[in-house]
Formats: sequence, C-alpha cells, structure tokens
Amino acid sequence: MYLIVGLGNPGSEYHKTRHNVGFEALDCLIEAYAFPRPQIKHRAMISKGYIDGVPVLAAKPLTYMNCSGEAVRAICDYFKIDPEMELIVLCDDIYLQVGSLRIRKQGSDGGHKGLKDIIRHLGTERFIRMRIGVGDAEDHENLANHVLGHFSKEDRVTVDDVLAQAAKAAALAVTDGIDASMNLYNKTVKKQKTGQKTDVPDQQKESEAS
Repeated sequence: MYLIVGLGNPGSEYHKTRHNVGFEALDCLIEAYAFPRPQIKHRAMISKGYIDGVPVLAAKPLTYMNCSGEAVRAICDYFKIDPEMELIVLCDDIYLQVGSLRIRKQGSDGGHKGLKDIIRHLGTERFIRMRIGVGDAEDHENLANHVLGHFSKEDRVTVDDVLAQAAKAAALAVTDGIDASMNLYNKTVKKQKTGQKTDVPDQQKESEAS
C-alpha cells in the first residue's frame, strides 16, 4: 500500500495559498481516481482508494505545516507503511519557479519546514518528494507572507496545470515506479532576465536529491 501525502495548512483562510499546493495536488489525484470522501483519522484527512488496482492512502495532515511529521508518522505506524518504499510527499517549493515540478527519491528538507518535520519524525530522508514551484518572494518580501499569499491570475493558470501533472506523476510512481515518473514529469521553469519563463524538461534520470 502506498501513502501519498499532500502538505498544507487546514482552514479556509489558507485555501489556495502558495503553501497549500500540496493539498491541491492531492485533491486532483483524489478526483481523478474517484477516491471516497475523506475521513479524519490520525490527525489527518484520509481517503483510501485504488490507482489501477494498487491500494493507496491519500492524506492531508491537519497538524499545520510545521508539524506535518506527527500525522505522517502516525499514519505510517498504523498502516505499516514503509516510508522509504511507499511514501510520496507533495509540497510547495519557493526555490522553484511557478510551473516547475521537481521529483526526487530522497534528499534533505531544502529549508521546507513540513519536510523537515517529516524527516525528524520518520528518522530518514529516504522518501519520494514531489516539489511544486511557487516562485521566490520578490524584492526580499517576507517569506511567510509570500507562502501564505495567493497566486496572481496569470500564475494561477500555470499552477493549475502543474498540479494536474503532479497528480499524474504520483499516480505513475505508484503504478510504474519512481524512475518512470521522474523521466516523464520532472520539469524546470527558468526565469529569464526579461521576466519571461522558459520550460526546460529534465530528460535524464535523477536518482539523488537535495
């Protein structure tokens, strides 16, 4: 059984903020594969469904971002999930431009407090993570305000597309393995000096992360 976790903050005030793209990507997957209505268990909203016959738990921690590890550890312990083989985490990344999707088999928290807490509670960095670019704060804007803010209308269109891709990438990792998912869905968007963005698909296999 796989556990796919979307990271974010519970509450209507955080709906569709940059920090909650993990929640949104998970919603895309739940809708695409007709998972049943989530229930509150183990300090998370959990729905159990199937992706091409493979049993999958889809979970949104209700512990707030910085304490995500509490819920993830509780779910892994109860359902006997092996994090190094069966855990996929969807989250935001301020170091990636909007439209980017970076998939890794393992790695450090990269400054993400949700990932940091999961690593602390699980005692390992070896789990799949799919980082969704939300762009960096411009003019040294306060990062807390940035991640808790909303996308522009233009960026929202791009984000909706990459959220759907992240859901497909997670599903492919479940059915065909993480290498297949990385090869097909890893994508970096580079910001040019003119302010335009250019898609640069990652064609090579990527087995390590940071």
